[in-house]
Amino acid sequence: MLSTYFAEHKERFLNELFDLLRIPSVSADSKFKPDMSRAAEFVKEKLTAAGLDKAGIHETPGHPVVYAEKIIDDSLPTVLVYGHYDVQPADPYELWNTPPFEPTIRNERIYARGSCDDKGQFYMHVKALEAMLATDGLPCNVKVMIEGEEEIGSDHLGKFVAENREMLKADVVLISDTSIIANDVPSIEAGLRGLSYVEVEVVGPNRDLHSGVYGGAVQNPLNVLCQLIASLHDEKGRITIPGFYDKVEELSAEERAALAEAPFDEEEYERDLGLKAVFGEEGYTSPERASIRPTLDVNGIWGGYIGEGAKTVLPGKAQAKISMRLVPNQDPDEITELFTKHFVAIAPPTVSVKVTPHHGGQPYVTPTDSVEFEAARRAFRESWGKDAIPTRGGGSIPIVALFEKELGIKSILMGFGLDIDALHSPNESYGLFNFYKGIETIPYFYKHYADLKKTVVDA
Repeated sequence: MLSTYFAEHKERFLNELFDLLRIPSVSADSKFKPDMSRAAEFVKEKLTAAGLDKAGIHETPGHPVVYAEKIIDDSLPTVLVYGHYDVQPADPYELWNTPPFEPTIRNERIYARGSCDDKGQFYMHVKALEAMLATDGLPCNVKVMIEGEEEIGSDHLGKFVAENREMLKADVVLISDTSIIANDVPSIEAGLRGLSYVEVEVVGPNRDLHSGVYGGAVQNPLNVLCQLIASLHDEKGRITIPGFYDKVEELSAEERAALAEAPFDEEEYERDLGLKAVFGEEGYTSPERASIRPTLDVNGIWGGYIGEGAKTVLPGKAQAKISMRLVPNQDPDEITELFTKHFVAIAPPTVSVKVTPHHGGQPYVTPTDSVEFEAARRAFRESWGKDAIPTRGGGSIPIVALFEKELGIKSILMGFGLDIDALHSPNESYGLFNFYKGIETIPYFYKHYADLKKTVVDA
């Protein structure tokens, strides 16, 4: 019995996750490269211990991919499980209440970098597969691919997938890297926003200058950068880049009404985030602004002196990182080109401007009337005792569109996180309830998917 196996091994599951969370597998920082290898080896060992075959580490020009499989019958459908073992940088460390790579439980939540995104979520699959294999309860074939570059754009995964289509051949991709509305309101994300990420640089004088001697005669690049960024939105919250909205998919009134079925308390939202008021594009609700509408945000800005005390300097250059979340029909390469052309065009002649594109990703929408989505819906119903609400996610998982392009299959975004998990922020956490509930729910997906696929074949 699966439930008996879960109960007997519950504490071990959590201790293993803690061991994984202790590995600082930060893909963005080269000093953590040895830890990336350690994390990949850990995942490989646990996949082998779970009972999967061919568990191995596949090197890429970046960080390695871990792959394993269990083929029980070629006539059965195959599920490809995707996740990532890399995590965001933990900086600034001083804002963490407990060390980011020493997992701690407080108020029934696991506090650690990667606890939700995505170690805690992909590890649910490893343990669910272990339980199914240990109890002879795996009804489908399964392939597992856990990568190490999701947090830096999965730059090398596209080539890996294209070169390994036969190895990765499957009927559906199953991903837990998203969230539910609440622990008593299950949901399934039916779409993700795409991403265009750039870095901009504004250069003025050939060195930092004394702001008293030169101020007023030399235009300050930091002032210019702030003015340029401020001009990228109008007073109604719309992005001012020409052509930015030309291909934006507008949802029908019926589609917007369906999304509005998800419960949302704006006052609680403001209170939770410490906001005086919400803000966003005029004519849309906060949930819509964070899911079905494109955005442009400054992720970091720097220049001049930011140390302790005063230094009256006029900086020679200023820089910023900017991300744009995209919706269906918006192509990240086209948006990056539009941004670059506009940003250069609006810069004054007193400075030079450089735009450097970083990673991006395509938007994604999955049909809610498919066998795969219905299997997920039934899994939540059996585990929660209520139907899951289809939603659109505000984040981006660049690999999802790539799977459809290279493998010709859809992805099911069956995540178990919550908005309060503080992804990418200090004090990231993941609920014990969510970790265990995910392990409980995942086997139901396999059961219902196998049954539904058999019904389709028999028909």
